[in-house]
Amino acid sequence: MRIIAGAWRGRPLVAPVGAETRPTADRARETLFSMLTSRLGTFEGLRVADLFAGTGALGLEALSRGAAHATFIETDRAALAALKANIAKLGAAERTDVLARSADAPGTAIAPYDLVLLDPPYGKGLGERALAALRQGGWLAPGAWVSVETRRDETLAAEGFMIDAVRDVGKARLHLLRLA
Repeated sequence: MRIIAGAWRGRPLVAPVGAETRPTADRARETLFSMLTSRLGTFEGLRVADLFAGTGALGLEALSRGAAHATFIETDRAALAALKANIAKLGAAERTDVLARSADAPGTAIAPYDLVLLDPPYGKGLGERALAALRQGGWLAPGAWVSVETRRDETLAAEGFMIDAVRDVGKARLHLLRLA
């Protein structure tokens, strides 16, 4: 697992041992960021939130491409250790916050985010719960984009959101959403 593009292109990322954390595959990340780039144009200056962050690959990819700040939300201890190691290895501590809390109930945001990346465990409905919590907690800036990764055969009930695009990549399905 590595950073795909930007200032940290090619830099490897640490992943925890075991099956608890399922990092987004390089190919799926490359597809997701291509989809986002075609819509955003640039990541420069964006505030990004990476929920169900795991290793932080999604948020770190956004930072590598110019995002101003990333907030990572994760509860698994091994994933948090890997995430913190990746942030330190890339020298990204000044541009990040790590919150050890439930991503499907993140509470109220300190400030809204331009891009929110969700990679919840498959088949548990956590993505839908997180989407509702994001709306209620003021996490989304006007015009914000949200990506949600699900298993390829899963449907996503994105109440209150418009689905802009859906793309299948390997075993994953990528959804790009905006507030309705």
